[in-house]
Amino acid sequence: MTEDRLLFPGLQGQEKAKTLLRRVTESRRLAHAYLFRGPDGVGKRLCAYLFGAFLNCLEPTGNGACGRCLSCRKYLSGNHPDFIVVSPESGTIKIDRIRELCRSLSYPPYESAMRIVVMEDVHLLRTEAANSLLKTLEEPPAQNLLILTAESSRTVLPTILSRCQIIPFYGLNDEQVKQVLQDKEPVLSEEEVRTLVLMAAGSPGLALRLRREGIVSLWQEVLTVLSGQVDEASRISAVLCCAERLAELKEHLVVLFDLLQIWVRDGLLAQQQAGVTAAVDGARARLNAIDRARQRLARNCNRSLVCETLLFDLQATVPGVSFKVHH
Repeated sequence: MTEDRLLFPGLQGQEKAKTLLRRVTESRRLAHAYLFRGPDGVGKRLCAYLFGAFLNCLEPTGNGACGRCLSCRKYLSGNHPDFIVVSPESGTIKIDRIRELCRSLSYPPYESAMRIVVMEDVHLLRTEAANSLLKTLEEPPAQNLLILTAESSRTVLPTILSRCQIIPFYGLNDEQVKQVLQDKEPVLSEEEVRTLVLMAAGSPGLALRLRREGIVSLWQEVLTVLSGQVDEASRISAVLCCAERLAELKEHLVVLFDLLQIWVRDGLLAQQQAGVTAAVDGARARLNAIDRARQRLARNCNRSLVCETLLFDLQATVPGVSFKVHH
């Protein structure tokens, strides 16, 4: 991580959050606790990191931490003793971890003006763990700042909400997602970036996680099967194999359904521009097949069968329609 990575412009989008945080630092009226709330993977933790570095920087600038002082160098190396991150373990933040944290905050920071504590995904806090945190959250010991993060679609306990100043975060536009992906993974090809932007739904963090889980390569396999690039003898086994891999995606399967809808619509647009009049009927049939698959999935039907049926339906011959791969 380079010096300029401690500047607020290094965080793509989130102009409202950055403006609010700049104002509170300029006014020197910090709240005792903040809740960064927004979609998963849009920069909440990065912003907490940048804000912490800014508050403890020995030579702060108007755009964030200087990146050169002793405090900044420790942030950049990942070894700052007064920057603490508490993350969920096995889907929750345990009460013992909360108690340990609260005890440690009674001691002054090791070397900085402010100890920054980032507690991730507080929507996962169970009631007993949240109750253990409340007193510290309402009146943290001096020289401690708590930054909590939560996904906007998940419920946060009212007792937590009432004790924090909420900083809203939002999904990014396609260009911002593209920039984050290229910064994080410069080895990505243009084709991979385009696919990941479609998958991201405004969340570069989600896109990168999907890539790590092999969903980009699976999507390419789906397109190969549906576009008739598999020989006749191997077609059925290819569909069955592809369907099995789709079924294993679990909660990410809906991402592939979204991509399939985009693919069908892109194909329809291309054929209409080429003057293929029968394209509408074929596209409608394929979109209906995707909708049926969504409905069956919602009814907890067998995932493998849902995926097999969908792929066979999409691959079925529709008079006058022959879709090609559109990257």
